[in-house]
Amino acid sequence: MKKRIYILMALAFAGCVQPKEKLPSGEEKLDPSIVNNPATASGAESKSSPPEFTFETTNHHFGEITEGEKVSYVFRFTNTGGSDLVIASAQGSCGCTVPEFTKEPVKAKQKGEIKVTFDSSGKPGMQSKTITIVANTMPATKVLTVSAEVKKKE
Repeated sequence: MKKRIYILMALAFAGCVQPKEKLPSGEEKLDPSIVNNPATASGAESKSSPPEFTFETTNHHFGEITEGEKVSYVFRFTNTGGSDLVIASAQGSCGCTVPEFTKEPVKAKQKGEIKVTFDSSGKPGMQSKTITIVANTMPATKVLTVSAEVKKKE
């Protein structure tokens, strides 16, 4: 009897879980609804415009590097919106791509940075990695890309 109840509970739970959407690259697409999108960092309503990312660039090519090299690039942005911009998370498409980001709210018209480090160990050939930023912006996600031609270490 208990076994049947457990099976029914498991089936009911499995029916509630929605499959995660995959991007063409095979990465999981983050659901933007995971971010509460307040107009300000405090969550209070604001009469000003919502925060907005304006990046100097969203793509960076490191060029030719040697396998095993770790290279970094700093993506710089300005909050061109009218209220505080808060980054909830930054996630690389694999463990070889590690982002570091501003943890404090970025005030309107102020600048922020997202540093991305790519570790080319075990990654020969052309590499392209993405970093998905989730913030209280509209839309809630922004994707940055780094790439490199990794030459096999001799």
